[in-house]
Amino acid sequence: MRAMVYRGPYKVRVEEKDIPPIEHPNDAIVRVTLAAICGSDLHLYHGMMPDTRVGMTFGHEFIGVVEQVGSSVQNLKVGDRVMVPFNIYCGSCYFCVRGLYSNCHNVNPNATAVGGIYGYSHTCGGYDGGQSEYVRVPFADVGPSIIPDWLDDEDALMCTDALSTGYFGAQLGDISEGDTVAVFGAGPVGLFAAKSAWLMGAGRVIVIDQLEYRLEKARSFAQAETRNFAEYDDIVVEMKKTTDYLGADVVIDAVGAEADGNFTQHVTAAKFKLQGGSPIALNWAIDSVRKGGTVSVMGAYGPMFSAVKFGDAMNKGLTLRMNQAPVKRQWPRLFEHIQNGYLKPNDIVTHRIPLEHIAEGYHMFSAKLDNCIKPVIVPNA
Repeated sequence: MRAMVYRGPYKVRVEEKDIPPIEHPNDAIVRVTLAAICGSDLHLYHGMMPDTRVGMTFGHEFIGVVEQVGSSVQNLKVGDRVMVPFNIYCGSCYFCVRGLYSNCHNVNPNATAVGGIYGYSHTCGGYDGGQSEYVRVPFADVGPSIIPDWLDDEDALMCTDALSTGYFGAQLGDISEGDTVAVFGAGPVGLFAAKSAWLMGAGRVIVIDQLEYRLEKARSFAQAETRNFAEYDDIVVEMKKTTDYLGADVVIDAVGAEADGNFTQHVTAAKFKLQGGSPIALNWAIDSVRKGGTVSVMGAYGPMFSAVKFGDAMNKGLTLRMNQAPVKRQWPRLFEHIQNGYLKPNDIVTHRIPLEHIAEGYHMFSAKLDNCIKPVIVPNA
């Protein structure tokens, strides 16, 4: 099969790999029909995540058709169209039965914090991902769901991570009616978080980024106010001014490990790998939220130390909430919103790229070329 293969920081290419076999009776083999490049994949691409090994196939957002099932699989059959959450989880451990699918205790021998994630380094279990023609799906009776007939393929694809994560980010904010919600980052997750904030009762939504084309998307897609942090001497001061010098009620960090805005922090994190991620966006969130407010962290960070303003968070009495999204837990409500016309997830898709051109797709997405917001990969284009 053809698959994207990692060859080192900023080096990916398409190679021939063996079609993955059934390794366990509850496995399924899925022929990928659509995949996507996620902003989190760029952390791998840039060499930010530890134990990202040469030869790995990325891709934790994908849908496809079941080609083969293990002997114990009961809920799927060959030919089913399925959407696969990025979490790999067993469904029966202490954490799974509590809905913490992203913290499954049985799928990742390499870490005690995160569970398994497709195509996201050996820190997250070492599973190959879906930027390929075929992918092995463990626990096939638990994770994948058959795509409803009414759901568009690209909308289903967005539900496998970006939409579910953005919605979860707003959910963790515990938004009350009328709240002012600020979102740092106007990438796909930030856009979906901003849109979701309205569905949860927000009275005002502000999106902060430095790229004008992404801020324009925040205005048109999420109906949000926007601020370009590059236009202000101090974006925190601007956020205080625009909220009667109190701060936002809820702030969502949808940026993560490679935030710009502070040269020293960016270089020590993104260039020298001395931190698990640049803490700029998270520190801005802590400074921009009101005392007693809530910060929701959706941006991906590595497991290393980061210079986060934890003392300020403590002294302001903040609630900090975060996790990798338990994707499938979000689907019933998201399906309602999509069916009712409140959400059209594929409105954020800007590029559709053949698998053979995925190296160019990564470069374009990483360098923010051609107003790229969300690239979709088509394996058999």
